[in-house]
Amino acid sequence: MSDTKRAGLSWRPPKDWTVITTLDMHTGGEPLRVITGGLPAIKGNTVLEKRRYFREHYDHLRTGLMFEPRGHADMYGAVISSSADADFDVFFLHNEGYSTMCGHAIIALTKLAVESGAVRGPAVSFNVPAGRIEARAHLESGGVAKSSFHNVPSFLYRRDEYVEVDGFGKVRFDIAYGGAFYAIVDGPSLGLTLDATHYGRLIDAGRRIKHAVAAAIPIEHPFESDLSFLYGTIFTGPPLERRYHSRNVCVFAEGEVDRSPTGSGVSARAALHYAKNELKLGEKITIESILGSTMTVQAVKPASFGPHAAVIPEVSGTAHFTGQQEFWFDPNDPLRKGFIFR
Repeated sequence: MSDTKRAGLSWRPPKDWTVITTLDMHTGGEPLRVITGGLPAIKGNTVLEKRRYFREHYDHLRTGLMFEPRGHADMYGAVISSSADADFDVFFLHNEGYSTMCGHAIIALTKLAVESGAVRGPAVSFNVPAGRIEARAHLESGGVAKSSFHNVPSFLYRRDEYVEVDGFGKVRFDIAYGGAFYAIVDGPSLGLTLDATHYGRLIDAGRRIKHAVAAAIPIEHPFESDLSFLYGTIFTGPPLERRYHSRNVCVFAEGEVDRSPTGSGVSARAALHYAKNELKLGEKITIESILGSTMTVQAVKPASFGPHAAVIPEVSGTAHFTGQQEFWFDPNDPLRKGFIFR
């Protein structure tokens, strides 16, 4: 018997409280809170319909699970459900709302699906807001050592553009799509150091650039208006470990900093480098995060996506489990919907 049970400290919430269970993971340091139980019914036939329904009816659960006191400003989540034509439908939660694609989540969910026995693996398919994702678990010693996935068609959207940014002057950027749209900027050219000690300055710069670019450049997804927005800013720079290609720091949503290299972000970079003749088909590059964790990406084949010449990126990375949670929502708690400091 545990010391807490011996002391009589075990407690259960009243029946009128909402109880949500989660399984928590991380990919390269970036958290993922997978909701495993307690959600009300989510209506919709497609993942986009489900995401819209959740946003319209249950957004208080997003904020309650992502924000403090249950989460924090950089928490990230996934809502996973059965699918008509894939293994799973999944959409993603963060401090600002809902993202269109999440590579670090796919890497983690692939491990979860295979190691839990939910699929017989090693192949796992997902429908996400951006499209269909085909993932694969790489097994070692009975577990998933790493996961990889083929992303949606990814492409360079705008090349060598400039925008005036308060505090930085004229900033050069590209926009690329890897399941989400990113403004990609060379960090050192702005005097930015891409490490954790400069975390606050990177958030400030990322937000300023995102807002300036979004105001200057219309973002149009070829097929879905729900996906037509600038998701974040990616700062690139030289790696700290020479054997790697480069470093990636992604500032997305409302000033969240991705601890991983960002799966959709490295997909966007693969598309950008391929379009600029800086990356060959099948050539793998490994990209560092702000923590020094890595993902490997390659452009595996060319594709077309509406009017855009695109590539199919393959991204690989490693995920780990961190715990299981049971969160309680007291209907009389004035802070039950959460709060956030950013």
